[in-house]
Amino acid sequence: MQTDVLIVGGGLSGLALADHLARQGRDFLLVEAQDRLGGRILTQEFSGGAFDLGPAWFWPGQPRMAALAERFQIPVFGQFSTGDLVYQEQNGAVQRGRGYASMEGSYRLAGGIGSVVHALAKGLDPVKIMTGTRLTSIDHSADNISAQVDQNGTAQIITANWIVMAMPPRVIADTVSFEPALDAGQMQALQDVPTWMAGQAKIVAVYDQPHWRHAGLSGDAMSQQGPMVEIHDASPRQGGPYALFGFVGVPADARAQHKDEMMRLAVTQLTAMFGPEMANPMHLVLQDWATIPHIARPQDRQPVRSHPRYGLPTNLRALSARGMIFASTETAPEFGGFLEGALEAAEHAASTLALHDPMQT
Repeated sequence: MQTDVLIVGGGLSGLALADHLARQGRDFLLVEAQDRLGGRILTQEFSGGAFDLGPAWFWPGQPRMAALAERFQIPVFGQFSTGDLVYQEQNGAVQRGRGYASMEGSYRLAGGIGSVVHALAKGLDPVKIMTGTRLTSIDHSADNISAQVDQNGTAQIITANWIVMAMPPRVIADTVSFEPALDAGQMQALQDVPTWMAGQAKIVAVYDQPHWRHAGLSGDAMSQQGPMVEIHDASPRQGGPYALFGFVGVPADARAQHKDEMMRLAVTQLTAMFGPEMANPMHLVLQDWATIPHIARPQDRQPVRSHPRYGLPTNLRALSARGMIFASTETAPEFGGFLEGALEAAEHAASTLALHDPMQT
């Protein structure tokens, strides 16, 4: 197989870059290791409502996300924050009206963030997308790129003028071999970039009524006891069903070993914090991103406690001269880690490729 630009990764960055190239009429092929597109974006439907199991928000001052929503006519609405907050102490005691609405002022998309993934993918030629296809090696010894991929157990070679790796740097370091090999400093630079939110897990509890709203609560909550340490309203823009979601504070290894007990305790926690009506959710869903090897590596199992300083490490920048571009959200210098950062990285990759477009020379 042969193409001009091989895009590795079908998350927001990879899809946005594919969209750029398609609109320019430039040849590309996109491969994605998972059997679905979206990467860390995952929106699922429960009882007719769309709920984000990955990122759910973007913010004012993030123009690329706003422009995509406008382009695809996806309604934007503000994160629900009307009502009191709830705080749970380590001993389980619950206080109403303590804390702050940490996501107040953020934006959400009708139909979930996955609506952007769907809209971008819908505009691409399906022949140019290969899911279930994992990059295993890159030979950059010649004038072009020779990439080996594993498509559902079958090895294939794809030759390209450029390869854009829109995948977490740690995944590249752990799962892709290079010929000639990258030097030790470059490999370490890839390993040192934390994959944003890869060690996290979310629990979503879906109800037929917004019981917390009826009680004058916003759905925002903080807990020192857990298993959820931060909770927010996850309900659709209009109508039901309604939901709360919580970030899980239990370490990744313990989540895997004690999942059933953790989910039982999550319902107990919701009942204690928001009232007895919360005891019987219609759906109770755990999305543990640390269990997905195409996204999270072993070192990501320890969640990042603060937002890292992102941007492409200096010693990796020269590799673009060998036809290799890095374009995950973690490489974005301004909005790294955010959805906006994925679009920023795609934009930067598109600009680099435009400088070397054979149709423009």
